[in-house]
Amino acid sequence: MIIDLVAAGRPAETVYRPDFTFSDLVAGYVTGFERGEISLRTNDGRPVRVRLTSTTSAEFARNLSEPYLDASAHLEQLLTPGNYVFVKGIFYYENGSYTVEAKALTFLGRQPGQYAFEQPDWWVKQIHELGRFYRRAQFGDDGPIDYAAYRTMLRLGGEKADQHVQETDTISRMVYGMSSAYMLTGDEDFLEVAEQGAAYLRRHMRFVDRDEDVVYWYHGIDVRDGGERKLFTSEFGDDYDAIPMYEQIYALAGPTQLYRLTGDPRILSDIEGTLRLFAKFFHDPERGGYFSHIDPILLSPHHEALGPNRSRKNWNSVGDHAPAYLINLFLATGDERHAAMLEETFDLIVRHMPRKDSPYVQERFHADWTPDTTWHWQQDRAVVGHNLKIAWNLMRMMSIRPKDRYRALATEIGEKMPALGSDPQRGGWYDVVERRLAPGQHVHRFVWHDRKAWWQQEQAILAYQILAGLGGGEEFLRRARESAAFYSAFFLDHDEGGIYFNVLADGHPYLLGTERFKGSHSMSMCHAAELCFLATVYQRLLLDREPLTLWFRPRPDGFADRVLRVAPDALPPGRVRLAWVELDGSPYQLFDAEAMTVKLPDSASPVTVRAHLAPVED
Repeated sequence: MIIDLVAAGRPAETVYRPDFTFSDLVAGYVTGFERGEISLRTNDGRPVRVRLTSTTSAEFARNLSEPYLDASAHLEQLLTPGNYVFVKGIFYYENGSYTVEAKALTFLGRQPGQYAFEQPDWWVKQIHELGRFYRRAQFGDDGPIDYAAYRTMLRLGGEKADQHVQETDTISRMVYGMSSAYMLTGDEDFLEVAEQGAAYLRRHMRFVDRDEDVVYWYHGIDVRDGGERKLFTSEFGDDYDAIPMYEQIYALAGPTQLYRLTGDPRILSDIEGTLRLFAKFFHDPERGGYFSHIDPILLSPHHEALGPNRSRKNWNSVGDHAPAYLINLFLATGDERHAAMLEETFDLIVRHMPRKDSPYVQERFHADWTPDTTWHWQQDRAVVGHNLKIAWNLMRMMSIRPKDRYRALATEIGEKMPALGSDPQRGGWYDVVERRLAPGQHVHRFVWHDRKAWWQQEQAILAYQILAGLGGGEEFLRRARESAAFYSAFFLDHDEGGIYFNVLADGHPYLLGTERFKGSHSMSMCHAAELCFLATVYQRLLLDREPLTLWFRPRPDGFADRVLRVAPDALPPGRVRLAWVELDGSPYQLFDAEAMTVKLPDSASPVTVRAHLAPVED
């Protein structure tokens, strides 16, 4: 519609204003309900009026494998002040403003103020269903676990795509997910899938360089026509023909999580060999940190063949050690060398990544730590999830080697990110944005789209849970709930199983290209399972102050000191204790409640350990 605006003493101007209706989503807290009209307050406090119609339907958010549950008959009870609700509706422009006619409502709990995802078994049930989905997709429901049949690319329903590269990192991520599923459920089948996957990685994807005394990991293997062609360098576009640090990092994610359960000395040997690779070829002894890539011939980060990746450092090469494997390795071993490496990387994060010229962290650097604002797709852009990931992991580090500047930066990110990276109307978190506003701009710009990726929702949920759980207050708890609400309402695929890669801004799944897939270079079981595992830990132990039981399966040759460390994550000393232990189903007394360790007996076969953790009473 073209509208004529006549200002006093000025000629008429024409201004465009859309006159069409459109479908959209509003998330908010009920402030009133009468005569078929809902008053809402959005996540950032704006008022919205929503009109119900004779065709408006309502449902309750549900977990994977749960049936649809209608809520339409309970609107009077549910539309009470303070209750959180998602409204999908049609926006009509009438009388100078928009009216929202609701077509579908989604409530987060069956009672006002209740959140289904805060129920004790919500995330446990979800990780069980995720484990069954990926087990079925790769090996069948109950068929033999043969990783020769594993495929990186999985279609929406779990069918294998016509692609023949088995990527090391996606197998490792599946091992991580299955190990975490076993830890929460005790399902032996998940442990078997994890152990077979780790063994396959060792046999087929590992290279032991005895001359240099290091271990590194192939990008993957091409199993076309029954062969096994090793892919030494990365096949991914950003890293093509190089050895990227993040692929080596994530090759350790699954085996390290499995090591926490079994203590397999072969896994520990591989981890130690890979750490020597990092120290010898990726580490910068002069300026600190780790280079992002090395060339495959000289194993140098400075070779001209690396092109735009030459002599570069980035968030992944420095910061991803902690969440991928290093915190879990420290939890499993108690080795202060790993705490020292964590401290080095976090000190570098707080020193170099915050910037005064932008509210977002800087993610890419030259060798001397000057910002690199010209690299490939990133340029001078920010990944919302990386900011949240830094906040989450800084708070974990506060329980290992606490420093005021760690908490300060985590709190600063947590306080400012909702206005920068979240969707205040619909809920959820965005992807990549421009780090700076251009002249005349007041809203940060999306680089490609306004879609929302599953892994960035995970970072938000965990960041705000741990910020709230470690004394951050009600505002952080509200952000954690809002983030988990959007994920729980829109990312769970109730038709095919698993988690959607991306959804549109309004929560509808985006099902084009590789984002349609449930398995790809970017997606395996890891992030979704990590969310289930750690959201359970933080919700139960830190927020609800309720106990949690975990399963472990130490081998007879596992853990050289015969000590099983059962702390589920880096938690503040004195907040959680080991209340009781069962060994092969019988009570067992050789444990340290405060240290959360179990002294293992000598045995001829693996033993099953159940460890019951409980918050310490104030």
